Amino acid sequence: MKAIEIRNKYLNYFKNQGHSIIPSAPLIPENDPSVLFNTAGMQPLVPYLLGEKHPAGVRLTDYQKCVRTNDIDEVGDNRHLTFFEMLGNWSLGDYFKKESIKYSFEFLTKELQIPVEKLSVTCFAGDEDCARDEETAKAWKEVGIPEERIYYFGKDDNWWIAGTEGPCGPDTEMFYDTGKPKCSENCNPSCSCGKYVEIWNNVFMEFYKNKDGKYTKLTQRNVDTGLGLERMTMLLQGKETPFDTELFLPIMQKLESLQKVNDINSRRIVAEHLRSSMMIIADGGRPSNIDRGYVLRRLIRRMIRHLNKLQISLDELSNLIDINVENLKEMYPELEQNRETIKNVMLEEKDKFAKTLEHGEKEFIKEMNKLKEAGKNILDGKIVFKLYDTYGFPPEVTEDLAKENGLEIDKAEFEKLFKEHQELSRQGAEQKFKGGLADQNEKTISYHTATHLLHKALKVVLGDHVRQSGSNITEERLRFDFTHPQKMTPEEIKKVEDLVNEQIQRDLKVTCEEMSYDEAKASGAIGLFTNKYGDRVKVYTIGDFSKEICGGPHVEHTGDMGTFKIKKEESSSSGIRRIKAVLIK
Repeated sequence: MKAIEIRNKYLNYFKNQGHSIIPSAPLIPENDPSVLFNTAGMQPLVPYLLGEKHPAGVRLTDYQKCVRTNDIDEVGDNRHLTFFEMLGNWSLGDYFKKESIKYSFEFLTKELQIPVEKLSVTCFAGDEDCARDEETAKAWKEVGIPEERIYYFGKDDNWWIAGTEGPCGPDTEMFYDTGKPKCSENCNPSCSCGKYVEIWNNVFMEFYKNKDGKYTKLTQRNVDTGLGLERMTMLLQGKETPFDTELFLPIMQKLESLQKVNDINSRRIVAEHLRSSMMIIADGGRPSNIDRGYVLRRLIRRMIRHLNKLQISLDELSNLIDINVENLKEMYPELEQNRETIKNVMLEEKDKFAKTLEHGEKEFIKEMNKLKEAGKNILDGKIVFKLYDTYGFPPEVTEDLAKENGLEIDKAEFEKLFKEHQELSRQGAEQKFKGGLADQNEKTISYHTATHLLHKALKVVLGDHVRQSGSNITEERLRFDFTHPQKMTPEEIKKVEDLVNEQIQRDLKVTCEEMSYDEAKASGAIGLFTNKYGDRVKVYTIGDFSKEICGGPHVEHTGDMGTFKIKKEESSSSGIRRIKAVLIK
């Protein structure tokens, strides 16, 4: 069964169970401080999981494009991906455990024809905070999972919470038995030997954890599920890796025909990073030296390095992009629509990286000459890391150059520094997710409203070409990216600031209406992501000043927001400017 068939079966099945199909949100989140990219199906639905009414109702289903880069250095093995698709269904205060489990079991065994014997499940074992989840186990038994294939694990495995406080609850995970022999008598779904592969996770949000660590029952209980499409496709097709499925096969075969050095890990890295980069660019991402732009730059440059390792000419990049567009356009039409933009961005980044390699080589020669003058032949690990961290010079290139010049490198020291760097990066990524559902409070809601005022003020002062291209909100500040060809003048900044403050001082009322997208457009509402919420959308109106399609939440009146102050206006990437601003109370 092909990936698109699995996706369509999923959406149609849940549609038949009364769920509204909503479109995938773009990879780049709208007004979400917790992540650089949408990392899960629940991410764009945060306001509704917290209790806001979704225009499409209380039962939802979709496929969500996701990017996670915590394990970027693992890509190249048989399973890690940075871009993937998550299928999900949600109950917003409607059905709960029993119905959710019935739906999951029925979809797996009837729609996908997976034999019951292949399925095992896990449930929350209980602890001093919350009881053992017997209700979920009972529901699994009722649908047909025997007791010996129901396992119980603690919070590390079967409990979900975003951050340290907020909505949370037990989850139940479904595992596919690959048929491999058990690695030991104690082999079970928590084992990483490869016998059991997790295929679906249903989260039951029924508690709220407060700052003191106390759990209370939620008034609105939600179900949030996630099924990885690439993994399911691989298993149903009996393949060893996602790279053996139709999602990657054309590009993998082309790389094999072009390569002069046979390296399957490098082929996988090129194929995976090419697809991820194309998807990010199609959704508005651009390479830069910070945040998501840095992630995109790293993906493209890592891909280029491995093209070089395979000794494939970089002139082939345009053709490789075309192969991917043709292969994936049915699933992701946005690739076809943005083909030329994707090519322009990636080819420009390829040329920049060529300059980086040239610059890095000059720095290497300086360091080599110092070494030779000192009568040494081992390049310090700190130097290798400096070339990597400061100049973006790949360590394997440094090693190749060292060998060519009769030198060795201190690999142990470099790897120690690199691991420390990785750990800091991982902690940073985790910090981006900290807070999650709990991050919406009075301050962040005020900043969210301020982005609407700022957006309109920029259009008034600079022109109607201004369009939001991203934002990031914390309790301390807002960051707003927008299209504009040149640096703003001090006078323009002052005008925008004054215009926003004028609307705050007017104490404008903020209202919300639900309507069709066409009605919203006809009313003059700004649509940042056309079709993000499907047929019905929410339109937030701020007095007579601003009207935008948005998921919310917002303040009720602008008067209590504080004084708006722009702290910095700078370039984010080519044609994109960035404003950092605060609200002072």
